[in-house]
Amino acid sequence: MASGTIYSSSWRHTVVRPEAFLRWAGSKKQIVERLASFWSDNYSRYVEPFAGSSRLFFRIQPERALLADKNGQLIEAYKVVRSSPYELWRRLSGMPCDRDSYYRVRSLDPRQLGTIDRAARFIYLNRFCFNGIYRTNRGGNFNVPYGQTSDKKSRLPSIDELASCSRLLQRATLRDWDFGTTLRHTRRGDFVYLDPPYAVREKRVFREYSAHPFGLQDLERLQMHLKKIDARGVDFVVSYADCSDARAAFKEWRIVRIVVRRHVAGFTSARRLTHELIVTNIERLT
Repeated sequence: MASGTIYSSSWRHTVVRPEAFLRWAGSKKQIVERLASFWSDNYSRYVEPFAGSSRLFFRIQPERALLADKNGQLIEAYKVVRSSPYELWRRLSGMPCDRDSYYRVRSLDPRQLGTIDRAARFIYLNRFCFNGIYRTNRGGNFNVPYGQTSDKKSRLPSIDELASCSRLLQRATLRDWDFGTTLRHTRRGDFVYLDPPYAVREKRVFREYSAHPFGLQDLERLQMHLKKIDARGVDFVVSYADCSDARAAFKEWRIVRIVVRRHVAGFTSARRLTHELIVTNIERLT
């Protein structure tokens, strides 16, 4: 396939609405419509420093976007979906979806794989791991166990879905940046949505782990960057766990407390209602 060529005339597919194709612990599916209400087409660009599944991006479909995350494999997967959806689908469609195959794929060293195979591995593991959790050990190796479920979310994305997402991702700049770097690249006219991993002092929240997880010092750093972009006239919305640390960090701005259902517990009976905060410097509250 020639550089810059995305679609082949030999393929026939159905045009579908692009939707988030990754599972992600802490996904904002429950509140995405509320978050979308802050968006306006008057903004010049959508910016998301903690991309994750980018559910809000796929919901509002902005004309211009900057999607960033310090997880380089995540950003690489988005780039492959954007540039090579059909080659990626060929890889995925040949991967069996069972427990033994999952652990075999998980054991592969991504550094020994080509770009498309690495992206296919990332999406495959994301679809079939326990509750969409992204977690690595201190060596950087993905170690989330198999999490078979009858839920349709655990299936692999179709060619129609990947092609649709590819078209939308043409509008996005993709960067494997720390959130601080991303926020330094914002300007007046941007709309910034931040959904950082939770750093909660009082309890353990299963959201995302890595060799260098998001901690309370990062929450303080986030507060500092939000003050700077606020002073530049950049509009932002943050979603975060309701806890004393977050309330202290975000006290300068408008806070709305909402009820959500946690979906990270291993059994349905253990899932419960909890509270999150929506924080914004935008004048209108929804």
